[in-house]
Amino acid sequence: MMRTVDPSTKQMLSERVHTRLQESIMRGEYAPGEALKPQQLAQQHQVSLAVVREALVRLVGEGIAVRLPNRGFAVPDFSDRRWQQIAEARRTIEPVMLRLAIERGDLDWEARVRAAHHRLTRTPPYEPEEGEYYTSAWSEAHRVFHRTLLDGCGNPVLLDTFDRLWTAGELARLWSAQRTPDRDGAAEHRRLEEAALARDADTATEVLTQHLTLTVAALTSAPDQVKLQS
Repeated sequence: MMRTVDPSTKQMLSERVHTRLQESIMRGEYAPGEALKPQQLAQQHQVSLAVVREALVRLVGEGIAVRLPNRGFAVPDFSDRRWQQIAEARRTIEPVMLRLAIERGDLDWEARVRAAHHRLTRTPPYEPEEGEYYTSAWSEAHRVFHRTLLDGCGNPVLLDTFDRLWTAGELARLWSAQRTPDRDGAAEHRRLEEAALARDADTATEVLTQHLTLTVAALTSAPDQVKLQS
């Protein structure tokens, strides 16, 4: 008689594998383009192939993995066209949201933007125990700053779109920072905060657009044009 797995148990195992794989990829334990082999992962995590595949499908939906025709799953590569598509979508949507936020944001929004920027500047971006990529604390502070800037727009549909695009592009941000270690992201964030709170929509949207463009441009630069962090 074939053994069946309780659906709730399968869901719990899939969640566990998903979380561990997500953390491993985000810490740089898998190289860009590296295969994610379901059978190998099932043995490693001591779960069924069905559980691993369910976790991998979730990672694909989050933009942290890709599904290759007849080749299984893999970590996205630097050259993945999806990074350009995400960047294009963000450059189209976020400047519009920022203009609305500058127009509609109240004093409470201004205070929250200042607080989010302060938290970002005070959070260490790197910690040895978390590997070579941004720390989870800094990544969250970074997300909160950008979302707080935009949530003054008051449009939950646009904000939901931002949330999805942010999650889908997180891996590209980590790689971009590694390939451009001399980039002064802190100055870019400071200029963004200053322009937004000065209610200078033209400057703020220009800074934001450049900020988004530089991130994805680092992934498409020739190897001899970027300096990889050791």
